[in-house]
Amino acid sequence: MQILLAEDDDGVAAALVEVLYDHGHVTRRVRYGREVLTYHRSSDLLLLDLGLPDTDGLDVLRALRAVSDMSVVVLTARGDERSVVRGLRLGADDYLVKPVRLAELLARIDAVTRRNAAKSAPSVRTARAGDVEVDLDARRVRVAGAEIELTTKEFDILAVLAGRAGTAVSREQLLDEVWGDARHAVSRSLDVHLTQLRAKLRRPELLTTIRGFGYRFGDLED
Repeated sequence: MQILLAEDDDGVAAALVEVLYDHGHVTRRVRYGREVLTYHRSSDLLLLDLGLPDTDGLDVLRALRAVSDMSVVVLTARGDERSVVRGLRLGADDYLVKPVRLAELLARIDAVTRRNAAKSAPSVRTARAGDVEVDLDARRVRVAGAEIELTTKEFDILAVLAGRAGTAVSREQLLDEVWGDARHAVSRSLDVHLTQLRAKLRRPELLTTIRGFGYRFGDLED
């Protein structure tokens, strides 16, 4: 498994990287919260310390949850009840207080991974809404039986929305998945591509704007 470790203490980080390696995990260690938002897409699970030098780990968790549902295990010296409750409510899958026994940490990682794998539904590979069909594997779009030519970015945007048909997707998540990093993507580019996409599809009701949040692809039952 690819693990992202956000830990500013060099000694703790080195020990964790070594034990994770011994158990077959590849670990990328970062020191700053901003690096979590840069590298999370290439990882399966995040081990998150809350006492990071540039920002509070709970703020990192909040920002991450706006764009990703990756597994997160908080690993911190902050054991007060308020922090534990906030961490779990912000979306942490588990919360461990240092010092932690390494065997327990490995068991918790395995448990979180199994739990999240079990609840992950198979991805939709062909999405349909009315007379619009989006083939996610072949990267083809048909409207009323006729194939529509889309640019790479236009299809990528449509694929994110169609793959979650009927579900609201935030602007931040779209930017993160299509451009790779929501913080560095140009938000205006998303607006331009969506305008062009809607014009080509000629189905204004297909992509619904959710004011103040994001967008939703038409229900597959439509």
